[in-house]
Amino acid sequence: MKTKGLRQATEKMQAAGVDDLAIQVFAHYYRQIEHGETGMIAEDTIEPLDMPSLDDVEVSDEAASEAIGATMVIKLNGGLGTSMGMARAKSLLCVRRGLSFLDVIARQVLHQRRQYGATLPLIFMNSFRTSADTLAALARYDDLAVEGLPLEFLQNKEPKLLVKDLKPVGWPRDPSLEWCPPGHGDIYTALMGTGLLDRLIDAGYRYAFVSNSDNLGAVADARVAGWFAESGAPFAIEAVRRTKADRKGGHFARRKADGRIVLRETAQTAKEDREALGDLDRHKFCSTNNLWFDLERMRNEIKRRDGILGLPLIRNQKNVDPSDSSSPEVIQIETAMGAAIEVFDDSRTIEVGRDRFVPVKTTNDLMVLRSDAYDLGTDFVLDQVGGTLPFVDLDDEHYKIVGDFDKRFPTGVPSLKDAESLTISGDWTFGKGVRVQGVAHLEGDHGRVEAGAVLGEAPSSD
Repeated sequence: MKTKGLRQATEKMQAAGVDDLAIQVFAHYYRQIEHGETGMIAEDTIEPLDMPSLDDVEVSDEAASEAIGATMVIKLNGGLGTSMGMARAKSLLCVRRGLSFLDVIARQVLHQRRQYGATLPLIFMNSFRTSADTLAALARYDDLAVEGLPLEFLQNKEPKLLVKDLKPVGWPRDPSLEWCPPGHGDIYTALMGTGLLDRLIDAGYRYAFVSNSDNLGAVADARVAGWFAESGAPFAIEAVRRTKADRKGGHFARRKADGRIVLRETAQTAKEDREALGDLDRHKFCSTNNLWFDLERMRNEIKRRDGILGLPLIRNQKNVDPSDSSSPEVIQIETAMGAAIEVFDDSRTIEVGRDRFVPVKTTNDLMVLRSDAYDLGTDFVLDQVGGTLPFVDLDDEHYKIVGDFDKRFPTGVPSLKDAESLTISGDWTFGKGVRVQGVAHLEGDHGRVEAGAVLGEAPSSD
């Protein structure tokens, strides 16, 4: 019986010391899976969403200052960057001038504390795989931790479930692969279960700003904080206009049944609705995963729902060993933190500039980030140099893995500040001081771009 699988899974979680609240939440979603729930959001149940722009919002200096003074920062830092061949915390990856994501984040926050005269605590949500490496890397910043608050709290973990019978998978070759994180929607359960939500409220903080550690554009901006505080909303997400690079990703919509804002992820979109998912004219906005919430109102809502916010299910089917397609198929039960937008009927979204959305999901993104398309200022905030960012498409066979990528740019990536796009097919190694302008293509089995070379054609002046 499938209920036997739930009993085995919860016993496994208890033996591993997983928090009781996290086990209750896991059981809630297990029962949904057991009853055939897929978490899909059909196109005919939603309609497009429009929203105001931050550029059109007026926020007084006083409101901004008061709001940022009551704000704390959470960085999601549980990822390993496995899609780029990494086995440690992705945030340890070097991005600029010998600095990792963690270095830049720490220096951004330390600068903002001086700039705003605010305490602005920074806390990382780590996974059981990233905690040790992250804390070791942050040890050099002895003024980063705020007295009375930790530098981290741990995301929960849950067993992967066999597709065939929903029992927890066993994998003696590497028992760590028997476990997975419950998606970043676990943030609310983890904050509540660890008691950190109570501690933050008791310490006088009112707002949380949450973002991904691989998005260096996501700084706790006082103007955005002021807008959120003045809105009176319990929850808000920053959005950007979708581009062709976002075509396969999730988007915002409004549910027809009750008018609430929803965030539909790719994994929640049926095959027959994929064309609508990719329609940038219909669904114009995607999430930056930069979100704001009122700490006390979040706590009240979690308590009102007996500890289970009820975020939409994401049923993620994979192999127990992602690198071995012959290993057993498993289900990973996940939720997305942005989906909490539908929990509150007065949630908000606001359009922000692309400068607040600089995610690094692939080496294509990493190349742009490391290039002179961005300037890293004394405040450690990324400034976009040109009017638009270049589109980069590297050959997966030779550039997908960070180690392979680095070998092909031994003296640094080329200049991209004057580039519109760069497409590389084949195995090319770059010398020092290469410059890309306009639209550039490299094709062939392999080759070398010599030092000082200029690729592409500059756009015509007319």
